[in-house]
Amino acid sequence: MIDGVQVVPLRRIPDERGTVYHMLKRTDPHFKEFGEIYFSSVYPGVVKGWHRHREMTLNYACIFGRIKLVLYDDRTREVMEIFLGPDDYSLVIVPPGVWNGFKGMSEPYALVANCATHPHDPARSERADPFGSAIPYDWDVRNR
Repeated sequence: MIDGVQVVPLRRIPDERGTVYHMLKRTDPHFKEFGEIYFSSVYPGVVKGWHRHREMTLNYACIFGRIKLVLYDDRTREVMEIFLGPDDYSLVIVPPGVWNGFKGMSEPYALVANCATHPHDPARSERADPFGSAIPYDWDVRNR
């Protein structure tokens, strides 16, 4: 595990009308503060990343489809892969300073929710090419 990263299983409440997907409450012990919430769609095989924030904590949940979320801590050179979707509906808490990106893995797309602690400010974040050499990670499929 990367220091400060948390993976919190989330609750789903299905009934004959549909399903309620819990994500984050201010009474949760891991809740910090509210800055903004947004939703990001990602098509199959597309990578959105790398980026990291100076002050912002990210709270990711994949509410539709499936993604591979990858985290990288350049202080320890540690990499973490987390697969989110219907078989693992969880909240992933990404602290400031950790590189992150995700890859779409489902048709027609996946939908990721982020409840961030601060409003997004491009001047307070960094970006890196997901296929460059700055971060030692290969987004290709690996048969294990």
